[in-house]
Amino acid sequence: MSDILVEKSDGIATVTLNRPMQRNAVTFSMWCELAELFRQFDGDTDIRAILLMGAGSDFSAGADISEFETVRGGVEESTRYEVAVDAAGDAIYEVSKPTVAVVRGYCLGGAAHLAMSCDFRIAEESATFGIPAARLSIVYGVSATRKLFSLVGVSEAKRILYSASRFTARDALATGFIDELAADAHSAALERANAMAANAPLTIRGAKFILNGCARGDLDRVEAERLIDKASSSHDYAEGRKAFGEKRSPRFLGR
Repeated sequence: MSDILVEKSDGIATVTLNRPMQRNAVTFSMWCELAELFRQFDGDTDIRAILLMGAGSDFSAGADISEFETVRGGVEESTRYEVAVDAAGDAIYEVSKPTVAVVRGYCLGGAAHLAMSCDFRIAEESATFGIPAARLSIVYGVSATRKLFSLVGVSEAKRILYSASRFTARDALATGFIDELAADAHSAALERANAMAANAPLTIRGAKFILNGCARGDLDRVEAERLIDKASSSHDYAEGRKAFGEKRSPRFLGR
């Protein structure tokens, strides 16, 4: 059985971390696979939105520390490992489709990076968050820390990283770490994903590119204008105008 499962249905791709007996701890090979998966999703026109979740009762307990002795034993190995982690997080962050993390149970350490890389995070009351890097003498990576700062602000980000303490789903909602608390996170995430999937893909792609660039402080204005122009000259723009005039729902093709 694969450590990562992918299911596609009605325009929604669901990616499931599949090591429930290990609380879905992420191995080095899984970081690499996640990066490749989300790069492939970017060019898949049949996918309109993506859910990221864990099998069983947990999202993920984070990186699989049991393999650190071999895959993260020294400076060279640690650098290689961090490159893989950032590649996975950034592939999720940059994929042109809307993404939703479905969080139950543990969402710790590197798993928090995965969740923060999604556009939205929906959690159940059972969710427990934390970044225990300070208990391992690990400096949380630049990419992940930037995402944390963007979500919760500098003071709360410092509290989370300095204390290495865990916090509840209600705490996460109050600080902006998650977007929604739901009795059934998967159903709520699927509802949100379906609503977004019905909208124009070129609009979402452009909006995501611009917003992510603004959040990072490195917006490529030339590429932003190209995406704006592409949408303005697209089949979908003509379809949107036609559907509005005919008082019907538009049928967007992403071109």
